[in-house]
Amino acid sequence: MDSPLLLAANLLIAAIALLHIYILVLEMFLWEKPAGLRAFRNTPEKAATTRVLAANQGLYNGFLAAGLLWGLWLGDAGVHIKIFFLLCIAIAGIYGGLTAARKIIFIQTAPAVLALGLLALVIVV
Repeated sequence: MDSPLLLAANLLIAAIALLHIYILVLEMFLWEKPAGLRAFRNTPEKAATTRVLAANQGLYNGFLAAGLLWGLWLGDAGVHIKIFFLLCIAIAGIYGGLTAARKIIFIQTAPAVLALGLLALVIVV
């Protein structure tokens, strides 16, 4: 199943996994630091009261990244795993975009949907 479309899909999936690892770091370790405060537009007071919730969210983002990396590691056998985790990310992004901040749809959902589209093209072709 080697093709330029598969390479593009896998590169995008790897980038999405790295994004979720970055989110994990922000939410678990930098939530109350200047980088975390800036990224989520939090005040130090709000960050202090929500740090446990943020760390929990960060852990979930880590699981999403791990799932994508697992799918990549499995190669051709991992296509269904990649699809599953991309769907999870897209749905979580839609929910976050509707409930927290619209930009989440562009940061999280759009890349996942694009990667799903590329995988669909690879499967069809």
